[in-house]
Amino acid sequence: MSVRRRPARPAGRLPWLLCCGALLSPAAGYVIVSSVSWAVTNEVDEELDSASTEDALPALLEDSGSIWQRSFPASAHKEDAHLPPAAAAAAAAAARARPPPAPPGMFSYRRQGGPRLRPGTARFLAHASAWGCLATVSAHEKIPGLPFGNCLPISDGPLDNSTGIPFFYVTPKDPAVADLMKNPMASLLLPESEGEFCRKNIVDPEDPRCARLTLTGQMIAVPPEEVEFAKQAMFSRHPVMRKWPRQYEWFFMKMRIEHIWLQKWYGGVSDISRDEYFRAVPRKA
Repeated sequence: MSVRRRPARPAGRLPWLLCCGALLSPAAGYVIVSSVSWAVTNEVDEELDSASTEDALPALLEDSGSIWQRSFPASAHKEDAHLPPAAAAAAAAAARARPPPAPPGMFSYRRQGGPRLRPGTARFLAHASAWGCLATVSAHEKIPGLPFGNCLPISDGPLDNSTGIPFFYVTPKDPAVADLMKNPMASLLLPESEGEFCRKNIVDPEDPRCARLTLTGQMIAVPPEEVEFAKQAMFSRHPVMRKWPRQYEWFFMKMRIEHIWLQKWYGGVSDISRDEYFRAVPRKA
């Protein structure tokens, strides 16, 4: 009995068939577009939603949804193949001129307020602040002429009467006062972080979005006719001052404001005129 053998298949036929099938079938695979992907979760969206807008600074994070993106055959992008060469070239140029669409999941922070609101914000900070950082030109023998900073309690008036002018209750023994006797020019920094805004909005106190006001001018002793108002302004906001030791020779000072600077965003400051500042009504940012 003879056995009929089936002819052997060429060893390379199966890979060749698979290759042909892959070439003839529509190319609908996947390609990796990024090895790192930052996803904006719902919790982040909810936390930043109140401080997000489309007209602010460029987005900080991007949600691509996945590191994989569907790929298509080159023919799928030849939408202008039926056009004459000149028309196709014009369409391609127009497509290149169009800005790319914004990726999904972008967010940014809101620019708080505008030019109209800045004087009111400055007045709000001047009235709401219970203390500030006063920078003077040092008269100390070890650091003559160098900046010297000191935090002092302040008040621009009783709670129901904002003047915009910071008053101080100081002693000649304070090194800042010794500096002012030699050079009365000083700068006063009033940060919004001193209030409740930043804490309520879960913003770091040093975050640039927490506004800060810098007043620059000449420090002078309060004249006799204004002492009673200065006393009301300081003691109504800082009642403990009434019990401070008398031997320290406390007296009242105020700043004669010459320049007003407001910073309430990343970088840069707004220069507010004295007229705008004193006409404004205190208002939150």
